[in-house]
Amino acid sequence: MLFVEMRFLLFLAVVLAVHWSLKRTRARKLWLLAASYAFYAAWDWRFLALILLSTAVDYAAGLGIATARSPRTQRAWLVTSLVVNLGMLGIFKYYDFFGQSAVELGRWLGLPLSHTTLDLVLPVGISFYTFQSMSYTLDIHRGTLRPTRDFLDLALFVGFFPQLVAGPIVRAANFLPQLTTPRSPLDVPLRACLVLFLVGFVKKACISDNLSPFVDTYFANPSAWDASGAWLAALSYAVQIYCDFSGYSDMAIASAGLLGYRLGANFRAPYLTTNIASFWRHWHISLSSWLRDYLFIPLGGSRGPRLTTYRNLLITMVLGGLWHGASGNFLIWGLLHGFALIVHREWKRHVGEGRLPEILGLALTFWWVCVAWIFFRATNLATALEICRSFVLFESPGSQSADPHVFFVLGALALAQIATQKLPIRDAWRQIPAVGFAVLYGVLFGLAFAFDPIHSQPFIYFQF
Repeated sequence: MLFVEMRFLLFLAVVLAVHWSLKRTRARKLWLLAASYAFYAAWDWRFLALILLSTAVDYAAGLGIATARSPRTQRAWLVTSLVVNLGMLGIFKYYDFFGQSAVELGRWLGLPLSHTTLDLVLPVGISFYTFQSMSYTLDIHRGTLRPTRDFLDLALFVGFFPQLVAGPIVRAANFLPQLTTPRSPLDVPLRACLVLFLVGFVKKACISDNLSPFVDTYFANPSAWDASGAWLAALSYAVQIYCDFSGYSDMAIASAGLLGYRLGANFRAPYLTTNIASFWRHWHISLSSWLRDYLFIPLGGSRGPRLTTYRNLLITMVLGGLWHGASGNFLIWGLLHGFALIVHREWKRHVGEGRLPEILGLALTFWWVCVAWIFFRATNLATALEICRSFVLFESPGSQSADPHVFFVLGALALAQIATQKLPIRDAWRQIPAVGFAVLYGVLFGLAFAFDPIHSQPFIYFQF
């Protein structure tokens, strides 16, 4: 059930109507949990068992950590939570990849190894809800969160449908207190939520889905294109994945807001940043902050020698790359970003922050991000290297050229992004009278549906 489909809009309307018609907070939470499980079951009802298992284990582990009388027992409960959650990820997402990699390494060493492929279907959203659930027990173990004794609250935290399958990755410390506070429809920023949902819809349906056919065509056969095709494909994919993922996040945040719950921002114009560190403070914020708090800092962060810090950066970014999928391409994507973060730190150490002209920093950052996106999108390493040669060295393996008009379209989108960030037009909708706003909103939503392809594409991050 895609957010841009009519059936989701009808589903959301029914959920909202019933939710706000119920008077008791617990009844609303029971309804939202039922709706969330129904939403997930629409993908594959069998995988509901995984969400229930993760929830039950972390509920018991949270209480066990809080009531344990010794650090050893606390650690045992935490390890139980991590083993179950990471075990599910390992089996469904990484078993085949690492098993096959071990076989190939063994053959290279002359060992006659074999591997049984499971070919399991990847449960949608498993990387998101396992990370979210793990943060609950990790925070309790760190002493920054008290466990909830209400299983319903934890189940709704893990399974809340707006962010269940593709984030943002919500922290229990931010969400659980909202479940204990009575919600009122009068507190809902209705207009802001509607605008944000429409913005997300336009990003996904009107921009990302319309760029998808060209991007798919190019990456399926890059050898047929010249260097202009590589540039257009890389730029188009950068726009596509941003509009796809940030569009989903916008609609998720808006849907939660209409229900009276607040989720944190997941994107803040990342392509307008002037260095790679700033990019990661603005791109997929919920994941980058999760990796910082639960991986980079526990590894030692920036507290030790410089080389140790750089080791921690590389480990964090490589694991962040593999979080997206079991592929050597994702590993390289993580390495490229880790290397860029190290170069940025060395630049600051030797030259200083802000010594590079802003426009040049923006261009270099975006160019490097696009290079990394090539590895993220390509189906294998050989294809990624071929595209990189064309993108970086301007080699032309084929003769098919890109339509130059598309460059102007991408330029117009870039100007629109800059205008929404730099000019006061972002809040112009607040000044429109209620009737005018309703009419304008209906017209714009109708136009958005007109530009929506007949067959909407699945959200890119559903595969993670």
